[in-house]
Amino acid sequence: MASRPSEPAGTAVAPAPVVAPTVVKIVVAGGFAVGKTTFIGSISDIEPLSTEAAMTEHSLGVDDAGGVSDRKTTTTVAMDFGRIGLPGNLWLYLFGTPGQDRFLFMWDDLVLGAIGAVVLVDTDRLEQCFPAIDYFESRGIPFVVAVNCFDGVATHHLDDVREALQVPDHIPLLYTDARSRAATKHALVNVVRLAMERARTPEVAAVG
Repeated sequence: MASRPSEPAGTAVAPAPVVAPTVVKIVVAGGFAVGKTTFIGSISDIEPLSTEAAMTEHSLGVDDAGGVSDRKTTTTVAMDFGRIGLPGNLWLYLFGTPGQDRFLFMWDDLVLGAIGAVVLVDTDRLEQCFPAIDYFESRGIPFVVAVNCFDGVATHHLDDVREALQVPDHIPLLYTDARSRAATKHALVNVVRLAMERARTPEVAAVG
């Protein structure tokens, strides 16, 4: 049996083709000091971009500190950005919205092209997440509501939170911990799954 001829000397082996990753965009929204910057920072594979600025006396009467100024001395003034790689060559680009009302004009640009969103909730300040929920509902953007468990403790049942927020049953509602990579990843995977379901059933998205 003849042996396979060897490659001629100096013959270059063609490199394997590089497959570009599938890139999708997810928005992380919610009220002031709800944990958006921490959420993105806990999961990002790269050093997250953060546009935090110190809150000074000049913000008095302009920004709402949400009653947590004792533990929160900075605020996002533009956006947060991070990236995470998932199996299947999928990259998630994460964009965090600014929490203060005076930056709402930026939201339309930040959500452009997003497949879905996470709305973070602090159960001690439920009213602060209403603008985000209303925003994504009115635009038909898939989103999940994630109750941030500060100190790792859930203080309210999810059914009670759903009733208080008047969130429809078809919108996923779950616990998370913005400091935990595993919990944050779980919330993001739920957004991707929801977006895929909406893509398979466009009539649902149209109704929503």
